[in-house]
Amino acid sequence: MEAMHLTGKHVCLESLNDRHLDDLVAAAASDPSLYQWSAVPQGIAQAKAYVETAMALRDAGKALSFAIVRISDSVAVGSTRFFDLERWAWPQDHERHWRSEPDVCEIGYTWLSRTAIRTPANTEAKLLMLTYAFETWQVLRVCLHTDARNQRSRAAIERIGGKFEGILRAHRMAADFTVRDSARYSIVQQEWPEVKRRLTALLDRP
Repeated sequence: MEAMHLTGKHVCLESLNDRHLDDLVAAAASDPSLYQWSAVPQGIAQAKAYVETAMALRDAGKALSFAIVRISDSVAVGSTRFFDLERWAWPQDHERHWRSEPDVCEIGYTWLSRTAIRTPANTEAKLLMLTYAFETWQVLRVCLHTDARNQRSRAAIERIGGKFEGILRAHRMAADFTVRDSARYSIVQQEWPEVKRRLTALLDRP
């Protein structure tokens, strides 16, 4: 999978690589208490492993990770990614059979520094990624999961129009190394125009 840049007015999403290491270390260190429910690398060793894993997943075509770079000062203030990229086995006479792009995907592993929270960074990052997913890849569904205990993340997903589908019990290992129940949300192709309007309106607020 090729590296990708998605650029907005406030942030640019750059394919995660070693150039972002120092910024990510500083971003994660700004307030570690923010990351009770998220696996965020602390220190240079963890950040290096985080980036190396992200690049390996990109090369394998399994995920595409980004640094969230603030345009005003070109500083990386967090990270996010596309993952669980699924291509369905359409029959040969189906119009989607010859596509190389994913049919569905997930957006997640999103975290931001303290200074980027309650700024347009997360809203615009979601707008950039969802626009690419629905309008370039032409996916049928985007999924979003979060720790069921993470009320701030759940409220943020609902705020942009994610539809709650239920709780996946014992879904994966949590950031605190317990067994995590995940709250599952999705946006489907038919809902995208309204979600796009909502995200754009949020960004247009003073």
